[in-house]
Amino acid sequence: MFIPHTDVERQEMLKIIGKKDLSELFNVIPEEFRFPDLDIPHALSEMEAQQQFSNLAGANNACDEMTCFLGAGAYNHYVPAAVDFLLHRGDFFTAYTPYQPEISQGTLQAIFEFQSLIANLTGMEIANASHYDGATAAAEACISAYHHFRGKRPKLVLSPNLNPQYLETIHTYFGMLDESKLVVPEDQMAFSDPNKLADLIDSETALVLVQYPDFLGNIYDLTAITTKAHEQGALVAVSVNPIALGLLKPPADFGVDFVVGEGQPLGIPMSFGGPYLGFFATRKELVRKISGRIVGETVDGTGKRGYVLTLTAREQHIRRDKATSNICTNQGLMTLAATIYMSLLGKSGMREVAELCYHKAHYAAQQIAELKGYKLVTQQPFFNEFVIECPKNVSVINQHMLEHGLIGGFDLEKVNPKLKNQMLIAVTEMNSREEIDLLLDLLEEALHD
Repeated sequence: MFIPHTDVERQEMLKIIGKKDLSELFNVIPEEFRFPDLDIPHALSEMEAQQQFSNLAGANNACDEMTCFLGAGAYNHYVPAAVDFLLHRGDFFTAYTPYQPEISQGTLQAIFEFQSLIANLTGMEIANASHYDGATAAAEACISAYHHFRGKRPKLVLSPNLNPQYLETIHTYFGMLDESKLVVPEDQMAFSDPNKLADLIDSETALVLVQYPDFLGNIYDLTAITTKAHEQGALVAVSVNPIALGLLKPPADFGVDFVVGEGQPLGIPMSFGGPYLGFFATRKELVRKISGRIVGETVDGTGKRGYVLTLTAREQHIRRDKATSNICTNQGLMTLAATIYMSLLGKSGMREVAELCYHKAHYAAQQIAELKGYKLVTQQPFFNEFVIECPKNVSVINQHMLEHGLIGGFDLEKVNPKLKNQMLIAVTEMNSREEIDLLLDLLEEALHD
């Protein structure tokens, strides 16, 4: 660690504040807690620290070194070189929350462009910025609905086919609210139509939250569930895969109220779990119920175009004790990456990536269905993820594939014991036909391993 102050400078500072040595600064702490014995390893030199981090990194299985068929919320997509090139500009690295518009025009414009692109992608009227990830965005949709009804509708109906991490995050957010009712139908089969949730909606329901495509990759028409919820006066939120929206019907066409999702597929590497980006879009009349930041475009006194931080109505630094959210970070760098990615690809490029994912996934599913001992469980239309039933434990099969340079699918038994020996496989534009054929060979070999 580099500490810039000399001993002489430290003594001068202590003299000014009336202290003889540094230990006097800690006198307000009870003596028994003042200097605890901590099991801290000895300091390393810069060279030694660099080597230790390199060794840790080398133990990981990275997608640029191995073939990957693992998805379940984070996906291995191609990131155009221009994304990293532009992100590496120092002014983007140092930008933080743009409280002062006169010196934050670049940051504000980037956020404004991101909002516009997300609104176009989802078909919604308003989009914001600065959610940590897809799980946070989903939880914030629940909070928006809860406060929209001022707590008078405490019930939240959650699809059992939501990403399990999203469900855990929502339970964490609402765990201290005794009056809230989180309804997740555990008795439903994992491959259930979200429209079956209609029977759970009543006059106490604030929100129905579903996923599109769902965690198991299935695609359902959400018109019926949206209609039922609105008939009962409830709101509807949909968590989406943004790449899928390059091909699928946009959620706005179902008449939903909130569209949320994980922005990682939009030019952000998997990065062993983060940092990621949550996006959030809604209808105009609900704009004051959402968290995050909304940037607006205007003109200055001379008529020149400019950008301002238009709305941060729910946050702690604006409303203090009346705040209903505490999204006080700025995911500006991740937002910029997604903005550059969507701008580079455009509408036709997004569709092309989605079509590649779709067709390659369906080729893989068709071929696996013909393998002896394996069964294609997914029967519903799907995008780029599907479920297969394996003849032995998924962890055993994945270990065999790992030994041959391939990262297999997600073991669904980890999130639902009823899904024993079932694997969720994700295919993206990054997987060549040769790699898919290698997956088939290794699945077959695993039978005899």
